[in-house]
Amino acid sequence: MLAALSIGFALALFGVLLGLVELGRRVAAARDPASSRGAAAVEGAIFALMGLLIAFTFSAAQSRLDKRRTLVIEEANAIGTAYLRLDLLPAAAQPGLRDAFRAYTDSRIAYYKKFRNQRAAGAEREHTIALARQIWRDGTAAVKASPDPRVPSLLIPSLNEMIDLESSRVAFRHIHAPVAIFVLLIVLAFACALFAGVGMGRKEIFSQLYRTAFAVLLTVTVLVIVDTEFPRVGFININALDYLLKDVRAGMN
Repeated sequence: MLAALSIGFALALFGVLLGLVELGRRVAAARDPASSRGAAAVEGAIFALMGLLIAFTFSAAQSRLDKRRTLVIEEANAIGTAYLRLDLLPAAAQPGLRDAFRAYTDSRIAYYKKFRNQRAAGAEREHTIALARQIWRDGTAAVKASPDPRVPSLLIPSLNEMIDLESSRVAFRHIHAPVAIFVLLIVLAFACALFAGVGMGRKEIFSQLYRTAFAVLLTVTVLVIVDTEFPRVGFININALDYLLKDVRAGMN
């Protein structure tokens, strides 16, 4: 569904860009060439601003994508480490906590499987939070019952980190560039298409190849930036890293 929306957005953007290039060409063809003096400076400034904005938004989106990948790795490591440290607890306290850890990890995996269905994903996260509370409650009780004084300093921080990383991953889903940046990006793309058409209209030969290539490249650039910013819903995604949680879960059997 979301992939179809991405394709629809790309096709719509491509069509508008093509139309604006054609509009610019017709405007230039209908104008007196003498009235275009000084226009090159304006066109250069607009294209330079577009290049700067593309560089800025793509760099920021890539940075956030890298951070999301890092959080996936860190959460898988935190769950695996906390699970291993359950060995430090009294034997009687371990079975219940290990079952809770298995259910918690299953819930984290299920959450991302259901991610594109926001209602189902929200319900799954509520289940995750309930399991995290159970793990914390049972874990702290088991730590208090442990005769080993090293256990609190080893297990409690691991449980904290595991729970905090789940919250961090959810919070980072909502960290994006301001909507105004994306609006400005689209507006500048339209302006560039219009001025590109004007520039082409001043030539004796208007190339359909250049017109199409310009629209295609600008459309692909904008689509890549948007997909990088939302890596769970487009063609660029981090779903491949979900195997890390599955590996951790396999190690709990």
